[in-house]
Amino acid sequence: MDAAGYCADLVRTHDFARYAATLFLPPVQRRALLAIYAFNAEISRVGDHVSQPLPGEIRLQWWIDVLEGTSHGEAEGNPVAAELLQVIRDFRLPVEPLARLIEEHKFDLYNDPMPSMAALEGYVTETSSALFWLGARIAARPSEAIDHLARHAGLAQGIAQVIASLPLDAARRQLFLPLQLLQRHGSGMEEVFLGKQTPGAGAAINQLAIEARGHLDIALELLTGIPPQVRPIFLPLALVRRDLNRMSRADVDPFVPQVRSRLSTLWTLWRASRSREFGS
Repeated sequence: MDAAGYCADLVRTHDFARYAATLFLPPVQRRALLAIYAFNAEISRVGDHVSQPLPGEIRLQWWIDVLEGTSHGEAEGNPVAAELLQVIRDFRLPVEPLARLIEEHKFDLYNDPMPSMAALEGYVTETSSALFWLGARIAARPSEAIDHLARHAGLAQGIAQVIASLPLDAARRQLFLPLQLLQRHGSGMEEVFLGKQTPGAGAAINQLAIEARGHLDIALELLTGIPPQVRPIFLPLALVRRDLNRMSRADVDPFVPQVRSRLSTLWTLWRASRSREFGS
């Protein structure tokens, strides 16, 4: 399998929602975005492959060396690194956002709780928002309007993902739900790790969903003011809207894993791609 095919397969396997969204892009943009998403999949999964933080730190440092050009030629032997470096060259992408994404994911290697809403917003801005920002740079020249949109789009997506990942994170005793937010509602880490909804934890989760919805509403409003050729990059927002609508239902327990079929994901994206909202 060539490097591009390897990246596509990696994203399809580990991040199907983002993979499916690229199906509605022109081939050149799709290949470039899949390289970035494959890089993100590699970085995001480092913690799953190590039992101690140090080996994870070493793996993340290797990627930083790749971006800085100090990996002594090893990068070309890694299909994701090779594709990513080619995209950086072809589209003149800055490496700083990619390096910051790596730095933020060091948090994943430790069992420290996410301390506050401000800390979560910082984490999500440098991860989810950065992916939207980089995707937009592939589709069009940068602008303040697109940067503003990318930030809110990423915050909506990233915060919604924190809620969606609660069952898995609770089982691993990882807390991305801000501890300060939990404590404000009379809850705490151990309550979440039990995996059972309580009034305090439920109130904190509900407030987090409201935050995500606020960012989504702003992003969808900003979407109308950017060039049409950039809008398909933001197709994942259709999935965020779908998921937040589900989370708002009274009968949904956030500690029970919710599995969406791939067909449902494709259907949601296809409908959005044909709308004036996202259409190019």
